[in-house]
Amino acid sequence: MKYVIAVIKPHKLDAVREALSTIGIAGMTVSEVKGFGRQKGHTEVYRGAEYTVNMVPKVKLEIATSDALAAQVVEAVQEAASSDTIGDGKIFVLDLGSAVRVRTGETGDSAL
Repeated sequence: MKYVIAVIKPHKLDAVREALSTIGIAGMTVSEVKGFGRQKGHTEVYRGAEYTVNMVPKVKLEIATSDALAAQVVEAVQEAASSDTIGDGKIFVLDLGSAVRVRTGETGDSAL
C-alpha cells in the first residue's frame, strides 16, 4: 500500500477530487494548511499598506491507496492540480505499513 500526500492550490481541490473519483479513489483526507517553497510568499495591499505574506494558503490531501493505483493517483493529481505556474504544489509518496478499518477490523487493501 502507498500513502500519497499532495499539497495543492485551494482552487484546484474540486478538479483533483473529480479526477481521483474517475480512477476509483473513494476517499481522502483534506486539510487547510499554510506554507511556502520556491514561491516564497507574496505581497498584498490592505487598506493602502503593502504587507508581505510569508505563508501561502494551500490544501493538503492525504490518500491511502493500493500499490497498483498509486501511479494513477499521482498522475491524476498532477494533471488536475497543474496550472503551469510557480506554487502548484508537491506530491509525496510513502510506503504504508498497514491499515485497519475501525468498524470491521479489516486490514490491508480491504481496509481502504
